[in-house]
Amino acid sequence: MPLRKVPGTSTQYYLICYDENGQERTEDDGTKLSRAVVKRLADKSTPVTDVFFTSHGWQGDVQAAIRQYDAWIGAMVAVKSDVDYVSEQRKNFNPLIVGLHWPSLPFGDEDIPPGDDAASVNKGVELYAGRIADTPEARNALRSILENSNTDAKTGVLPSATKAAYDTLFKEAQLGAGDVEAAPGADQDGWDPQAIVDSDKEHPEQDEPEESSILGGLFSFAKNLALSPLRQASFWAMKRRASIVGETGGHTLLSELQTAASPDVRFHLMGHSFGCIVMSATIMGPVGGAPLPRPVDSLLLVQGALSIWAFASDIPYREGTPGYFYPIVKNGMVKGPIVTTRSEFDGAVGFFYPKGARLKRQLVLVDTPYPKYAGVGSYGIQGAAAVEDLSIKHVDKPYAFKAGRIYNIEASRVISEGKRPVGAHSDIAKPEVAHIFWEAVLSGL
Repeated sequence: MPLRKVPGTSTQYYLICYDENGQERTEDDGTKLSRAVVKRLADKSTPVTDVFFTSHGWQGDVQAAIRQYDAWIGAMVAVKSDVDYVSEQRKNFNPLIVGLHWPSLPFGDEDIPPGDDAASVNKGVELYAGRIADTPEARNALRSILENSNTDAKTGVLPSATKAAYDTLFKEAQLGAGDVEAAPGADQDGWDPQAIVDSDKEHPEQDEPEESSILGGLFSFAKNLALSPLRQASFWAMKRRASIVGETGGHTLLSELQTAASPDVRFHLMGHSFGCIVMSATIMGPVGGAPLPRPVDSLLLVQGALSIWAFASDIPYREGTPGYFYPIVKNGMVKGPIVTTRSEFDGAVGFFYPKGARLKRQLVLVDTPYPKYAGVGSYGIQGAAAVEDLSIKHVDKPYAFKAGRIYNIEASRVISEGKRPVGAHSDIAKPEVAHIFWEAVLSGL
């Protein structure tokens, strides 16, 4: 993927593609684009002043990622007042923009033709193997689940063979059940396919017609019930994949860029949806691994599909236990502010995230207004020190973000447009949202 240019502008960005294991994909000529990015950053003839390092969320292919990056980066450069002001404050301002692409579509039903004939089953196996686990055992389990989905759906009771197939798939996907403080993909109470089916069956009005629309409407509601554990496994697998891509490919590349850059080059990270997991994992790196050479200068989490407790020092539902990404706060891995956005109109985070994260009913403690399983895009970061709640501002109003603080921006007034069921989840290419990013870039100057 060559250096891309945002349509209608002179702004360029690098789009670096990774596979599901966080390994960079080679270009058509066999080279790796990351080498060109490192070389560009080390070139002192036209020095880079700031690096913008970003990750998309639920985007299934490269073209979808390009559309989102074009829209988001285009919205950034369109806020001329911010661009001009940053250029005044940052002498010879010259940013380098890097976007990551990773295979990240959590749901798969929309691409599977209806029916349980051989062709439909074969296509379903291929799609879900790529999204959950691609081993011989996982493929056999997927085939069994898909071949019997019509029969299993008639009663809503999964037979022992289907339960066993689901358990095999869960094991092959290397998912876990470590409760809310665990790594993404294991941050749930447990794995019980029948309980998932029962939960969907108990609240059909929540799944039909809304959920069938995101899944393409190709399966009847009854058949959707039989496949609901498959969709939930897909959701967890994508959370785990986001963490893997960040702590491997993302962390390695950012480390190389920081090493190649001059000490005065500043690094600003932005993630959307599951991309917020990618960026958080990029900063923290693998558990027990080498840290980044230096802290990043800001982190923006837009409509984050990660736990509200991810940065908590003490999770109220697991007393004495910090969130998975708490080391980022504890060890000062972000020099400047950590900023989030949230919107009541985000159906993907407001409905699908807690639905995918929890096993049965939602839990809310008496002494906290926040549920156990909820996304940052609905509530912001909770349970951490130095958290401040703000409302989104017009582009001519400053935020004056301070270093070392967390800011949750209530953005329902702006992030508000989108069709059911995901709603306004991707309605982020707005001047007011871009202004938040520029204000984070300005912090500390």
